[in-house]
Amino acid sequence: MWIKFLMEYFKSPRTVGAVAPSSKKLAEKMAHDIDFDHAKCIVEYGPGTGVFTDRLMKKIKDHTMLMLVEYNEEFCRELEEKYGEYNNVVIVNDSAENVDKYLKEYNIKEVDYVVSGLPFASLPKNMSNSILKKTKDILKKNGLFITFQYTLLKKGYIGSYFEDISLERVVLNIPPAYVLKCQNT
Repeated sequence: MWIKFLMEYFKSPRTVGAVAPSSKKLAEKMAHDIDFDHAKCIVEYGPGTGVFTDRLMKKIKDHTMLMLVEYNEEFCRELEEKYGEYNNVVIVNDSAENVDKYLKEYNIKEVDYVVSGLPFASLPKNMSNSILKKTKDILKKNGLFITFQYTLLKKGYIGSYFEDISLERVVLNIPPAYVLKCQNT
């Protein structure tokens, strides 16, 4: 898994954003505040090889739709192999900028949680703006946008879309990361 991840990073460093998959500890922190009993729709941006997805799948209920939005074609093929047979999982090979189009296609009016592995520090600013604006628009009131970053350089930028942000550092990850939990007010 590491070698494939590293190869994809070198092909597209701006969109892959990491040289190694996230740790299980980071995945646990990313999923910690999700109310799996009541969530109707969870969207994951940039699931990559599925580290966070694996954690979500262990807790997700049958009544919850999980939409995986992955830009990288190779990662998307892997996700199809792992999760394509589940009735409540939708796998989209596209940019998170177009998430609203796919939600409309599946008649989803609002999302409870967005879990993101996107590298906002390396994405073009106009793309980040579009993704963050659409994320705010699709999240229900008090829904959570949960993302991680390796530095806090983009915390203020993300805060311009989500005022209520709590954060937690995860040192058991390569490299250590910050989990930002952004509530839609």
